[in-house]
Amino acid sequence: MIKILGKIENAFLVCVFTIMVIAAFLQVVNRNLIGANISWFEELARYCMVYMTLIATELGLRDGSQISITAFTDKLPQFLRKGLSLFAKLVVIIFSALVCVYSIPVLKVQASAGQVSPGLQIPMTIPYFAIPLSFGIIAIVQSVIFVSMIYAFVKNAPQNVKEAK
Repeated sequence: MIKILGKIENAFLVCVFTIMVIAAFLQVVNRNLIGANISWFEELARYCMVYMTLIATELGLRDGSQISITAFTDKLPQFLRKGLSLFAKLVVIIFSALVCVYSIPVLKVQASAGQVSPGLQIPMTIPYFAIPLSFGIIAIVQSVIFVSMIYAFVKNAPQNVKEAK
């Protein structure tokens, strides 16, 4: 499940990144050479960057490439380090789930207000949807990883007890 979701996320990120780069390039060309009144290039690039950043956050959490300070945890025994890692993962899951759930009312307000973006004239629910989408994906994927970490922790319980002593 995680591999399939990862492939979908990677394909999405490549598409969004490509659109963002093209839109930013066209905005620069337009501003410096053509001078036409096309304001939606910058807006499109900005919305693509928001989606790209939020979706890529989950990829960084999944593969551990997010910045972390390990000066304290590296000094702990392996048993405590694993427990602390489980606790940190649980905090990320709870936070992500709460952000996802509490951002849905914002979408409802945007949908009922009928507000549209100034340049693209798209409903503002499209840019705002990046928040529940990304944090929902983070909560789901991190939950699956959390369960697999618990399974590995329980499976290695005899070794963990020896390390704790």
